[in-house]
Amino acid sequence: MSDRYFLDTNIFVYTFDRSAPPKAKKAEQLIRKALTTKKGVVSFQVVQEFFNVALKRFSRPMNLADAEQYLATVFRPLLGVHSSAALYGEALRMQSTARLSWYDALIVCSALQANCDLIYSEDLQNGQKFGALLVKNPFV
Repeated sequence: MSDRYFLDTNIFVYTFDRSAPPKAKKAEQLIRKALTTKKGVVSFQVVQEFFNVALKRFSRPMNLADAEQYLATVFRPLLGVHSSAALYGEALRMQSTARLSWYDALIVCSALQANCDLIYSEDLQNGQKFGALLVKNPFV
């Protein structure tokens, strides 16, 4: 594997959550590090999930101009995994063998496809391993 790491959707959402300042600060640090070191990766799924929340569910939903700016400056440099039939096939197998939800299986398979050593996520079990891939909850 490498020293690359995958950032799950919740990392990005927390940067806009003013009700949890410690989580927002940690999330901002992770994203800044991902952008400056070029070691962070996201998948197409993370972008979709984030904008689904940002455009509808934020207390102040993101407007079009802000969404386009965030896409260009944050997601575009990190986007390393696109959807494919091969990714879906691997996720189907992962879902069955690891007993994960469909979306979690897609995240894990995306991180594996991007040769990541680590997934930062609050949704998966902290310390869980998928081969050499380790899950870390950055908020614990």
